[in-house]
Amino acid sequence: MSPRRHDDTRSRQQRLQVAEAAARLLMEGGADSPEAARRKAAARLGLRDETLWPTGEEVRQALGSRQRLFQAAPGPDLGRLRSAALEAMGFFAAFDPRLAGPVLEGGVGPDATVVLHLHADDPDALARLLHDQRIPARQRSRRLRLQRDRTADVPSWQFEADGIAFELLLLPASALRQPPLDAIDDRPMARASAAALKRLMDDPPD
Repeated sequence: MSPRRHDDTRSRQQRLQVAEAAARLLMEGGADSPEAARRKAAARLGLRDETLWPTGEEVRQALGSRQRLFQAAPGPDLGRLRSAALEAMGFFAAFDPRLAGPVLEGGVGPDATVVLHLHADDPDALARLLHDQRIPARQRSRRLRLQRDRTADVPSWQFEADGIAFELLLLPASALRQPPLDAIDDRPMARASAAALKRLMDDPPD
């Protein structure tokens, strides 16, 4: 084996190790985002060179493989989670909601959360609605890459309803047409409107 070929094989193995470690962190709650999981996994493995880190797709594939491997301890029913997401999107319709994350992508684990992106230029609009409706939500923030050269901490509210965890992220209205970028590979996040989610539920992919 030539040195270059050996290096390529070694690089693939290292990326796979980081991806699998990141997937394990995500499954076990040791990280709250793929980017945080990837960084923590790389640090644990002593890999400082980011060119040796896996792509976002490689992390997602490793997470999907791990979820299938541990199906003996199944997480929440995906159909129930998507139905709950659709109902919540109707409730928050004034904020042009979009579903994102594992419930949309189909790879849910035991601690699956329905993640909704809401849109408004009034930073207090969602807080007022939650207060008026007496929804006991915990407020925090999430760092998102809104553009390639701009990251921002956006308001986040978390609550539970009927045993299902929800997280609401309030984004500027402009993010409705320009979705946040994936923290790992800078591609627009996969999101779905209520209509698109309903079509997915009516005609799920094979």
